[in-house]
Amino acid sequence: MGLLSLAIWLPIAAGLVLLALGRDQHAGAVRWAALAASLAAFLVTLPLIGSFDVGTAAMQFEENLPWIERFNVRYRLGVDGISVWFVLLTAFITVIVVIAGWEVITERVNQYMGAFLLLSGLMIGVFSALDGLLFYVFFEATLIPMYIIIGVWGGPNRVYAAFKFFLYTLLGSLLMLIALLYLYVKSGGSFDILAWHKLPIPLHAQVLLFFAFFAAFSVKVPMWPVHTWLPDAHVEAPTGGSVVLAAIMLKLGAYGFLRFSMPIAPDASREWAWFIIALSLIAVIYIGLVALVQKDMKKLIAYSSVAHMGFVTLGFFIFNELGVSGGLVQMISHGFVSGAMFLCIGVLYDRVHSREIAAYGGVVNTMPKFAVFAVLFAMANCGLPGTAGFVGEWMVILGTVQLNFWLGALAATALVFGAAYTLWMVKRVYFGAVANSHVAALADLNAREFLMLGLLAAATLGMGVYPKPFTDVMHVSVTELLRHVALSKL
Repeated sequence: MGLLSLAIWLPIAAGLVLLALGRDQHAGAVRWAALAASLAAFLVTLPLIGSFDVGTAAMQFEENLPWIERFNVRYRLGVDGISVWFVLLTAFITVIVVIAGWEVITERVNQYMGAFLLLSGLMIGVFSALDGLLFYVFFEATLIPMYIIIGVWGGPNRVYAAFKFFLYTLLGSLLMLIALLYLYVKSGGSFDILAWHKLPIPLHAQVLLFFAFFAAFSVKVPMWPVHTWLPDAHVEAPTGGSVVLAAIMLKLGAYGFLRFSMPIAPDASREWAWFIIALSLIAVIYIGLVALVQKDMKKLIAYSSVAHMGFVTLGFFIFNELGVSGGLVQMISHGFVSGAMFLCIGVLYDRVHSREIAAYGGVVNTMPKFAVFAVLFAMANCGLPGTAGFVGEWMVILGTVQLNFWLGALAATALVFGAAYTLWMVKRVYFGAVANSHVAALADLNAREFLMLGLLAAATLGMGVYPKPFTDVMHVSVTELLRHVALSKL
C-alpha cells in the first residue's frame, strides 16, 4: 500500500470503526481516536511534498492495480503539481475540524467524527484518482457523509438544506457519468484518464463533453447561477461541515475543470472560454454585491466563497500561466481563509447562539485574543498583501490584464467589494462599544480554540509572505497543461 492509499484508506477505516461504536459511548476516547487518526493521515501526506519532484509534469507516487478486470477498471492513483497540495490541504483541514468539534459536539460524537474521517479519505481519493470510474465513485461518495453531517447536526432547516445540496450536486454529476462512458467506448474500453487526454475527439463531440463536465463541476464550485444551494447548506451546516464544505468540497469542482474539461476537450474549452469568463465575472461582481446586504454572518461568508471561487474559474479559462497558477493558489488560500472565517463564526455562535450581525458589537472589548484572529482572517478575505488571500487574486488579475485590460479591471473590482462587505461586518461585530449583555458576558478563546485558529493563522501568513513553495510545485504541471491546450486544432 502506497502513501496515497494510506492517505485515503487510513481515515476511512478509522471512520468506519468509529461509526461501529455504540452511540455516545466512550465519547472522550472517540475524540482522541479521531484526532489520532486524522493526525496520522496528515503525517502520511507530508512525504508527498517532501519527496515531490518539481521538475516533471508526470504523475508521481503512482499505484496501479486491477479492480474490475472484466471492464478494464483499475485502482489507479497518482498526483502531479496540480493535485498534490489538495491532498495535504484535505488532511490538514480534517485535523482542524476534529479539534473544532471537540467540546461543541456532545451527541452522536462517534458518528460525527466518523463521518468527517470518511469524508476526508473520499476527498483525497477524488484528488488522487487516475481512473475515470474510480474518480466518479469517490466524487459521488463524498455527497453521503456531507449529507449526513448537514442533515443530523445542522440547524432548524437542515433537512431542506441537505436535500437541496444532495439533489443539485447529484443531478449535475449524471451528465458527467454519460461523458465518462462515451470516453470509455471512444478509447476502446479504457477508463485511463491520462489516455483520455490524448484522444482525437472532433469538435462537436468535445463541446458535448465540455458541457457534460460543466454540469457536474459548475454546481460543485459553485458558479453563478447554480450557486443557490451553497448559502442554505452553509447556514444550516454545523461549523465543521461549513469549514470542510468551503475549504475542500468546493475545490473538487474546480479541480475537475483542470483534470477533465481542459485536457480532454481543449478545442471546446478555448471556444467556450468566453462563457466561463462571463459567468466568473458575474460571480465576482454580482455575488459580491449580494454579500453586502447579508444580515447573517454565515450567509455573508458563503456568498463571499462564491465570489472568490469565481476568481478560480476566471484564472483557469484565460489560458496563461499566471491565471491558472493564480487560480490554484486561490483555491489553497481560500481553504485556509474561508475555513478560518467559518470557525470564527462558530466560536461566537457557541457562546451567543446567534449568527446575526445585529446580535453583536464591540466583541474586541471582551474577546481581544479572538478579535486579533478574526480581524486577521477578515483582512485575508479582503485580499490584504502579506496574507494568503492576496497572492492568488493578484496573480489572476495580472493574468487577466495580460489577456484583456478591461476584463482585468472588472476582476479587480472584487477587491473593492470584498473589502466593503468584510470590513462592514468587522466594524459592526468586533468594534465600537459593547452592544448588549450577551457581548459583555463573552469569554475569550480557550486553549483548544486558540490552537485551531493559530494553526490557520500561521498557514495564512506563511503562504501570504512566502508563496514560492506552492507555485514551484505546480509550475511544470501547469505549463504542460497549457501546452497541451494550446496544441488544440481550433
